[in-house]
Amino acid sequence: MASKKYTLLIGLLCLMVSGTFAQTITSYDMRDSSLIPAKRLPQHNEFNQNAYAFPAQPRNQWEVGVKAGLFDVIGDVHSQIFTPGVGIHVRKALGYLFSVRGEYTMGWAKGLNYSPSSGYIHNQAWSGWFGPPGSAYNPTTTPVYYNYKTHVSELSLQGVFTFNNIRFHRAKTGINFYALAGLAGMIYDTKINAFNDGSGSYAKYNFASALAIAPTYENRKDIKKELKNILDDTYETHPEDEPGHAKVFNEPFRWAFVVGAGMQIKVSNKWNIAIEDKFSSPKTDLLDGQQWQESSQTTPAQTRDFDTYNFFSVGANFNIGKKAVEPLWWINPLEYAYSEINRPKHMQLPKPILDDSDNDGVTDQFDQEPNTPAGAPVDTHGVSRDTDGDGVPDFRDKELITPTQCQPVDADGVGKCPEPACCQELRNRMDSLGTGKVGCGIGDLPSITFSGRSVTLSNDGKALLASVAQKLRNSPACRVAVIGYGESSKAAQQLSWDRVNAVINYLVEKEGISSDRFIFRYGQGEGAENTVDLRDATGEEGPNTVPAPHPNLRKRG
Repeated sequence: MASKKYTLLIGLLCLMVSGTFAQTITSYDMRDSSLIPAKRLPQHNEFNQNAYAFPAQPRNQWEVGVKAGLFDVIGDVHSQIFTPGVGIHVRKALGYLFSVRGEYTMGWAKGLNYSPSSGYIHNQAWSGWFGPPGSAYNPTTTPVYYNYKTHVSELSLQGVFTFNNIRFHRAKTGINFYALAGLAGMIYDTKINAFNDGSGSYAKYNFASALAIAPTYENRKDIKKELKNILDDTYETHPEDEPGHAKVFNEPFRWAFVVGAGMQIKVSNKWNIAIEDKFSSPKTDLLDGQQWQESSQTTPAQTRDFDTYNFFSVGANFNIGKKAVEPLWWINPLEYAYSEINRPKHMQLPKPILDDSDNDGVTDQFDQEPNTPAGAPVDTHGVSRDTDGDGVPDFRDKELITPTQCQPVDADGVGKCPEPACCQELRNRMDSLGTGKVGCGIGDLPSITFSGRSVTLSNDGKALLASVAQKLRNSPACRVAVIGYGESSKAAQQLSWDRVNAVINYLVEKEGISSDRFIFRYGQGEGAENTVDLRDATGEEGPNTVPAPHPNLRKRG
């Protein structure tokens, strides 16, 4: 009987496992404050601030489940195989390994012996076979076949222990194994089919055709088939009461100890399927209606074993709850620790210290010049910088930028630049005049500064240009170069042109200086773009007006 039941359900288990074994379980962020109950927020805050090593336990969901399966009584009378049971439960995790579950179960069971019994004289349910209740003992030689039908209701509180959610070599599992134990209160209603039609006339069954079959295990099916033809379905007789026990809803009440085991197969983070077997052991021997030993003696002899009942079920469970993680028995608490080791997001890591012998900011493994003097600027390879490429490193170069034409340089990085041809020609001409000096004697001229991207002369600029105009009037042989800077882009070149043009126009239009005394130079390099320089250009050649290079980019004020 039991082997058939378990074979059927094991086959169903294998089918479900094959379809739902590999499931992905999403972990939660342990730094998420919305998942932490208020009473554990202080610990959570300390953890986030690295002041406490352990994260706070998150709020986790409740599980609600329904189930159905096979219910049977294990007692003195053989039970039938396919009798139903149903149940509902709610479950809440108290930790990663332990949870509590409240469950209500109902079951219906039937039983029928294939062997006849003759020692039933102490069982009041069969009293009509030897006289009305209360009559004197009248021994009989006619055997009977014990049978029963019972209905059990059970309300239990259980502790559930999870076995395999803490894993060292995998993050998660799609199957959860558990065991349970608890205490239950149960009521039962057992009846026996002792008389034909239940008419109260004490009509006895004629078991002759069943008794004609030898009561062996091999013949049990034939005997039970014959008994089903003989017996009706009234189950009209209650077994005797057990004195001194309470009743609930007018049915006997007993405490029961509950044990069981099961497995859950995850379908999603909300749903799972459960397969479970649960045994309940109440302190009664009347679940199957029979508590007396087979004895022909007038002195009653009770059996010493109490009846138990078993509920083998398949169920569907659903997780409920907002701002909560899935039930903790699905979470591996080691997953966070391993993920932090592999890819840290929270833990504090020591600052790496790499050797840098010369303290130039480039570690020794990448330093191509490991003995750079202290304070010397270096490039990304740890080599002393040589900005002008004259062979003298910057930390010893007294002329940081030496033009190429002025190289080679001396040991201090100072070069000797050749005199420009124009200057040499002018010097020669002035020497021929007997002046003994180069230039026209106008002296140093100021620079005009513009703000932002403006081309408008400031009041200070106009005052400086007035002094330049006076010098030009005093030195009528002098020419002046007006030089603007900015060669990096078209916009910069045009802005340089506009500013040079503004200076020359002011000296011509406002100060009355002839335009042929100026040389127009714009877009020069190596100068400040917001500055226009004026210098003595006597003896030099150059235009006094130049077309705008990019008139479409020209500034108007």
